[in-house]
Amino acid sequence: MSARDRNALVAANFFMADVQAGIGPFLGVLLAGRGWATGAIGAVTALGNAVGLASTTPAGALIDATGRKRFWVVVAAICTVAASTLVLVSEGFWVVAAAQAAAAVAAAVLGPAVIGITLGVVRQSGFVGQNGRNQAYNHAGNMVGAALSGVLGWYFGFAAVFGLAALFAIAAIIAILSIPAGHIDDRAARGATDENQGAASGLQILARSPVLRAVAAAVLLFHLGNAAMLPLYGLAVVAHRADPFLTVAATVVVAQAVMVIASLAATRMARTRGYWTVFAIAFVALPVRGLVAASVVTTWGIVPVQILDGIGAGMLSVAVPGLVAQLLEGSGHINIGQGALMAAQGVGACLSPLLGGYIAQEFGFRVAFAFLGALSAGSLLIWRKYAAAIHAAAPSSSER
Repeated sequence: MSARDRNALVAANFFMADVQAGIGPFLGVLLAGRGWATGAIGAVTALGNAVGLASTTPAGALIDATGRKRFWVVVAAICTVAASTLVLVSEGFWVVAAAQAAAAVAAAVLGPAVIGITLGVVRQSGFVGQNGRNQAYNHAGNMVGAALSGVLGWYFGFAAVFGLAALFAIAAIIAILSIPAGHIDDRAARGATDENQGAASGLQILARSPVLRAVAAAVLLFHLGNAAMLPLYGLAVVAHRADPFLTVAATVVVAQAVMVIASLAATRMARTRGYWTVFAIAFVALPVRGLVAASVVTTWGIVPVQILDGIGAGMLSVAVPGLVAQLLEGSGHINIGQGALMAAQGVGACLSPLLGGYIAQEFGFRVAFAFLGALSAGSLLIWRKYAAAIHAAAPSSSER
């Protein structure tokens, strides 16, 4: 792989981060400012989540099948910016809902497309290191994008946040198109060893691999506990009348800054100790996060809560695609597998606000935080049970 291709991959990941986020982190603030009821905001968010969840595995299958992966990255980036534009200019419920659905489909395509291009360029042998760098730059892009969005939103409003996302989209498209199509090996991109491997669904891929099923169950439980923690904790911040632009930006910046470090550490750890250890650290971080959130319900408590989020999510951002790529090497269906794992994570993330919100309503925020954090104990139990199988299926570099 040439240095130019390597630089293009990390640049694409850096700029794609803000494209994928768009005005999403500020959506609730924007719609609330327009007088939307909480239920309506929750409805469009839930619709987007549901459509995104349904799209993940088909998107992975599309990327496995296509020889035009760069094209689909460009299409998805344009669709994301167009969706943000619709939200910005329209107040109609169904227009905003359709925009959220379109953005969710685009995000479902972007994930496996970028992973597929990376595999196609660096092959399996170079994927651990390059994927770690990709994720570090992606988190850095999220951090920079959130910080700039917070400042621009504070001074100029939501239109400036959209303008920033559009500029990042142009930069991401330029970066991905600077990788020559001939440098992307489509067979390596899907982990194929021959040309005759037939089609498969995400459920079939999971059915064939007990280890992959264990990974799916563990990350589902992790996201079931993790996804709702920040929104619930944010209610305490709102109670202190903090500025919404700067508060949202601060929560993203703190977490993403830690994720940069965590993703680089995860890459090194995956090489020396294997992915099992990386996952285990992420699963331990969530119960600690829940305890901290339950104990320190104040505005400044966002810092430790988001640091722990950065550790867990940063580790998993490297470990999930890396482990799937190793487990499914030779199957020809790596990106379907990526989609299936994204779906498992999505199920947990979709159900988390419902579960966390109900517990908070009935028993209070502290109980909700403690319960959500405890869910990762289930992830740890699964991980302990399948430790030997995971070590055997995905050994570290020193164990090969």
